Amino acid sequence: MGHPRPLWMLFMTEFWERFAFYGIRWALTLYIVQAFYAGGGEGEAPASRIYGAYLALVYAAAIFGGYVADKILGYQRSILLGAVVMAAGLFMIAYPDETVFRLGLATVIAGNGLFKPNISTMVGKLYTPTDQRRDSGFTLFYMGINLGAMVAPLLTGWMAEHMMGGTPTMPTYKIVFMVSGVGMLISLVWFWFGRRQLEGIGRPPEEGAAGKRKVLYVLAAAIVAIPVIFFLLSIDAGTLQYVLSAMFVVLCVMILIEGVREGPVQRDRAIAMLLIFLFNVLFWCFFEQAGSSFNFLAEKIVDRDMFGHVFPVGWFQSVNSLAIIVFAPILAWTWVKMGTRNPSIPRKFGLGIIFNGLAFLLLMGALSGMVDAAGKIPFWTLFMVYVIQSIGELCLSPIGLSMTTKLAPLKLVGFAMGGWFLSTGIGNNLSGIFASHVSGETGMTVASAYSGYTQGFIILMVGGVGLFLIAPLIQKLMHGVK
Repeated sequence: MGHPRPLWMLFMTEFWERFAFYGIRWALTLYIVQAFYAGGGEGEAPASRIYGAYLALVYAAAIFGGYVADKILGYQRSILLGAVVMAAGLFMIAYPDETVFRLGLATVIAGNGLFKPNISTMVGKLYTPTDQRRDSGFTLFYMGINLGAMVAPLLTGWMAEHMMGGTPTMPTYKIVFMVSGVGMLISLVWFWFGRRQLEGIGRPPEEGAAGKRKVLYVLAAAIVAIPVIFFLLSIDAGTLQYVLSAMFVVLCVMILIEGVREGPVQRDRAIAMLLIFLFNVLFWCFFEQAGSSFNFLAEKIVDRDMFGHVFPVGWFQSVNSLAIIVFAPILAWTWVKMGTRNPSIPRKFGLGIIFNGLAFLLLMGALSGMVDAAGKIPFWTLFMVYVIQSIGELCLSPIGLSMTTKLAPLKLVGFAMGGWFLSTGIGNNLSGIFASHVSGETGMTVASAYSGYTQGFIILMVGGVGLFLIAPLIQKLMHGVK
């Protein structure tokens, strides 16, 4: 398809890492309620907050992983070390103990912080800043993310209900976590053998004994960080929000200082990038209901009876990825075909937020006018919510990855990619807080869901339309970057 050959190696490396990540994502809130709250509705709100905090810290850790790659290890070694640590954490959470479970999540977070921002940065380094294939390449790479995310819930969801004594009413989540750990090991091996295709791209500045010592130092730092992450997982979600916001402010200051050093054009580009980061927070706050409140909605309020069989809750998580796989090539082709008429980056972001809002509008209609006598809404409504959100995601997320590599100060590209993921993480923590509000103290009801999703719709539409209107101002700050 005219793209650099290493793109496909990175594509498959990310496929297996996302298989591991999304293999556990659908199960976390359901597992927490089942294992630590005896299946009671009062467990939904705390489970949502833990889930939001976990995702937030996954993405926040990307700041440190990006900085380590930029300044210490290089991108290749950061990816390899992150894969090892993440695999260890995935096997830890299979142990049925709440403390070990949270330590395992903390270990996954530490490993993912080293892995996630740097694999995306490596994709950007395959292209020159002016290469017209760049956005298309990131969109194709995004397909690798979503292929793994689609396969994982289907496979692990089926295994949880049919293996090791699991049933549809009492899944065995242990096997979900173990299979995800195996997927992470495959990602590690794939990159280990495929990295020679990169021909030095992302190699560390130092080789030999000095380089190996740095790997050990970073590994030791990651091990020390795990108890700190464990503590952050245990504090109140509101307190965590203050911590994440403070980290974001520090990141903004550091990027702006570097932008000023590189001149007024780079300063303006850094400002534009940080403004879009703020709107990224808004998008993910509501998009990430998928693993929290949408799970409980599917479990309690959606009619999942399909031709005499019950559609597993976890399988809804694959709808998003299936839609991405279907629509990603179409949008990738569209962006290239439109040429100079291609919407600006801020306008694409505005479209993404608006599509997210339209998904909530559909839920409002279902919860207000389609509830049957059993208190259920039709299956297709939640299915289409995921599809509509996915189109919005394609307008925003892969474009954001590409935008960051083009607008960031040259000496802090990996760090800026960590900032992109931090903004996503802040949105994810807010998503847990919002989901706990939707569930209330006793568990989700039709009334609580309708009230919460109506608020989501209003906030998203105001934000999306607002960004669409100020897009020309932000585009001016980009100084020709498209």
